[in-house]
Amino acid sequence: MKKATAISPANIAFIKYWGKKDKKLRLPMNSSVSMNLSNIFTKTTVEFLPNLTRDEIIFLGEEVMEKEKERVVKHLERIRKRARIKTKARVVTKNNFPKATGLASSAAGFAALTLAGTVAAGLKLSKKELSVLARLGSGSACRSIPDGFVEWKKGTSSATSCAYTLFPPDYWDIQDIVVIVGRKKKKVSSSEGHKLAPTSPFFKTRISSMEPKVKTIRRLIKKRRFTDFGELIERETINMHTIMMTSKPPIFYWSSKTLEIMKAIWEWRQKGMEVYFTIDAGPNLHLICQRKDEKRIMLRLKKITGIRKIVSNKPSNGAHLVDIHF
Repeated sequence: MKKATAISPANIAFIKYWGKKDKKLRLPMNSSVSMNLSNIFTKTTVEFLPNLTRDEIIFLGEEVMEKEKERVVKHLERIRKRARIKTKARVVTKNNFPKATGLASSAAGFAALTLAGTVAAGLKLSKKELSVLARLGSGSACRSIPDGFVEWKKGTSSATSCAYTLFPPDYWDIQDIVVIVGRKKKKVSSSEGHKLAPTSPFFKTRISSMEPKVKTIRRLIKKRRFTDFGELIERETINMHTIMMTSKPPIFYWSSKTLEIMKAIWEWRQKGMEVYFTIDAGPNLHLICQRKDEKRIMLRLKKITGIRKIVSNKPSNGAHLVDIHF
């Protein structure tokens, strides 16, 4: 056993999942397609130490509830069981972005924990095995394991529900500009939201349309058809949030600033600037554009009051090991 450190990107889903067919195994109702982000990530160091009597979980720079630490310990137990060890671990982790605000912090966190933890425990797992294991910690964490543009196959069992690379990071010259308008922790977690999804009267209709959407987005990325791609991811975002807003009880993740920026994007497009939005389970937006338009869009965003932070991302590699430890 040794000390291991991994960096894992957050990912943004273009075709999203909302609702699980198996809560324990975190099996999604539908497949999804995402892109890993270059400048929003989690770094995690894991070391199994014989002198520890319990796992030490340290989140640098943020307050963490006990149940979040328990979730990390539960994942360490999965790794220990696989490695056939009982040694407790010291885990030190840090996000470079606010967690629980719809920016895939659990995806980045559990992907980094999975890679660092398995290597520290002496395991040598394939990308597929890492993806399956990461999914058990946080569903979308499986998408942060492979590189670039990723599809998460819903699968029919735990072993077949995993993510793989569709296209490498340098396949398409697009940019994801993350616009942070809220840093407060959301009141309804994604896990709770997934449980409520089937209560929406539109849920069954959404699920029946997902496989055609996945096939379409794969084709549009392959052919680099940006306009059709942008229009589809925007419709998909509104579709998913409609399920949230019509569940019982309803969930409203958008803020007034979210809506203001959505409307601004529609106006920019009417004036010839091609940019589209996608939004996960939170108030913060991802603006998708071609690299050639990035600077002009950034300048426009800086004129909008109330934006906390702007982070521009290229498509990136998935979870990977680094030599500098916490």
